[in-house]
Amino acid sequence: MGGCFPCFGSSNKDSNGVKEVARKDYVKEGSANQSHHVTRVSSDKSKSRSGSEPKKDPKKEPAVQKDGPTAHIAAQTFTFRELANATKNFRPECLLGEGGFGHVYRGQLESTGQAVAVKQLDRNGLQGNREFLVEVLMLSLLHHPNLVNLIGYCADGDQRLLVYEFMPLGSLEDHLHDIPPNKEPLDWNTRMKIAAGAAKGLEYLHDKANPPVIYRDLKSSNILLDEGYHPKLSDFGLAKLGPVGDKTHVSTRVMGTYGYCAPEYAMTGQLTLKSDVYSFGVVFLEIITGRKAIDNNRAAGFSAYIKRVDHLSLSLSLSNFNFNFSL
Repeated sequence: MGGCFPCFGSSNKDSNGVKEVARKDYVKEGSANQSHHVTRVSSDKSKSRSGSEPKKDPKKEPAVQKDGPTAHIAAQTFTFRELANATKNFRPECLLGEGGFGHVYRGQLESTGQAVAVKQLDRNGLQGNREFLVEVLMLSLLHHPNLVNLIGYCADGDQRLLVYEFMPLGSLEDHLHDIPPNKEPLDWNTRMKIAAGAAKGLEYLHDKANPPVIYRDLKSSNILLDEGYHPKLSDFGLAKLGPVGDKTHVSTRVMGTYGYCAPEYAMTGQLTLKSDVYSFGVVFLEIITGRKAIDNNRAAGFSAYIKRVDHLSLSLSLSNFNFNFSL
């Protein structure tokens, strides 16, 4: 899943539930200098308290007014027993993947029969209560065809689990690197389709959400593929609300994955939307070349190229980014 920088020191063991963590962690980290909330875009049910529908700007949606950080969470809540039954008690044969955050299992909800992916956070891992809550909030409020759907979560005691829609084709990383001899590599049109879809998801976070959202962890392993290689961005535990007004950046602890993290952010801790654009550029190079962003087995090549790119000033506008499918 790729090595990450050390995550927030949040080993809150309190079992009072998600709302308790929301008051202590999310407000401090996600909205320290901002009183704004993420717009729940593309929801046809959002209405003002008076019952009238708010006016919609074609570029930006007005911010949703909420009584608190968890006031509009639409995700279902599951008990630990329900998710244990769905994954056959987290059997090894149901394991889809693992990383610094914990393990991901394939499961089937007994209540609906829906196939799901269940991420069980390691209590001693890199993702704590704060990152868990951020992901629940972000994916409950943000909806787009190129963002993975969060079905629900579990916060029983010290257990933290997230339930997503199941993505049958795995991650983009699975189709780019260490491909078995009997498996055909992705054709050019499919690669460009995946790149375009990932760019649309990022554009939604940057240009349609209000305030904008900085993904902060764009990499090939976080781009999941649905039927027909339809890409969806996943894993929003490191996402941050972007700068608003006359602010140019958000100052924060440096987080992300080595090889994908923008050099100016890594050096200064100043996070901007362009930090995500840099990460997208690295992923796009992976898609084109089929090489890993960081490959210690290669003395030169792609890794050296990435180091050269670190010294370039790249200015990419996702809204004007066009893919030439005839190449």
